[in-house]
Amino acid sequence: MSYSFNLSMKNSGSYTYNQSTSKVLMVRPVSFGFNSDTKDTNSFQSKDSDFNETEIQTKALAEFDAFVKTLRRNHVEVIEDTNTPTKPDAIFPNNWINMGHTGDITLFPMAAPNRRLERRADIINRLSEHFEIHHTTDLSSHENERRYLEGTGSIVFDHRSRVAYACISERTHPALFERFCESINYTPLPFTALNQDNIPIYHTNVMMCIGTHIAVICGESIKDEKERQQVFYKLHSTGHEILDISLEQMCQFAGNMLEVTNTRGEKLLVMSTQAFKSLKKEQVSTLERHIRIVHSPIYTIEKIGGGSARCMMAEVFLKSLL
Repeated sequence: MSYSFNLSMKNSGSYTYNQSTSKVLMVRPVSFGFNSDTKDTNSFQSKDSDFNETEIQTKALAEFDAFVKTLRRNHVEVIEDTNTPTKPDAIFPNNWINMGHTGDITLFPMAAPNRRLERRADIINRLSEHFEIHHTTDLSSHENERRYLEGTGSIVFDHRSRVAYACISERTHPALFERFCESINYTPLPFTALNQDNIPIYHTNVMMCIGTHIAVICGESIKDEKERQQVFYKLHSTGHEILDISLEQMCQFAGNMLEVTNTRGEKLLVMSTQAFKSLKKEQVSTLERHIRIVHSPIYTIEKIGGGSARCMMAEVFLKSLL
C-alpha cells in the first residue's frame, strides 16, 4: 500500500462502475456530542438542553446499534470500528475517506480541526487486511491553505456516468473539487445551493442523493435557474427519474439517503425514519418503483450531529481479498 500527498490517481478508462455496494464502513460512537467547531457552517445542528452529555452519548449509541442491526437484517455488510481519541463527529466517516472502485483510497481535507483527528491509519491498515488497496492519496495538506473537500459529504457521485455533483460552500472548495474530479476522470458539476435562510448548504449530500435509476434532490435550494436546469438536465440525461423534494423535507434529511446493494443483489434506499416520514405517499410510490426503502430512527444523531443516515455510511468499493 503506497501513500502520496498529491493528486496522482490513474485514469480509470471506460470500465462501468456500480453505483452502489453491499459493504459500508461505520464508526461506532464512543464520544458523540454537539461539536461547537462545526456549528457555524452546519445549520442542521442544534443543542439539546434536555439531556446531558452522557445521556446524549447513550441515546446515540442505541440509535447507531439499531441502525446497524437494520442494515445487517437486510443483508448489508457493515465494517465497524471504534473512535479514540475523543471525536464528537467520528460517527460520520464518509467525510474523511473514500474507498474507490479502482482500489484507491482518498483522505480528504476537513474544515473543523477536531474532525481531522478522524483520519486514522489503523482503519486503513485494517481495511488492507480484507481488501485490495493499490494506492492512498492524502489531500489533507490543503487544510494549511483552508481549502476543504469533505468526501462524499461534499461530493455526490453518479458512478455509472462518471459525473460528480457538488454544492459549493466553506467545506467544498471549487478548485479543489474540479482538480479532484479531473484526477479520477469524472465530470464535475458544481453549483450553489442555499437553505431557507439563504445560507449555503454545508454538504451536497443533505440536498441530493443519486441511485442507479432514481435521483432525490431539493431543486428549491438551487436558486439560480440556469444552474438548476443544468443539474436537472444532467440527471435526466443520465437516465434518472427525479424526485424533487422541498426545503422543509430537506431539513428533515429527506435528501440524505444512500443506495446500497445487499449481498443478495437487491438495491435498497437507506434513510432515517424522520426522512421517511417527511415523504408524501406519492413520493414513496415513486421511489418504490425503483428500489426498496429501509429506514431507522436516529433522531438524536440528526439533531445533535446535524447529519443523517447517508453521513454515517462510507461505501467500500474496494475488491475483497477473499
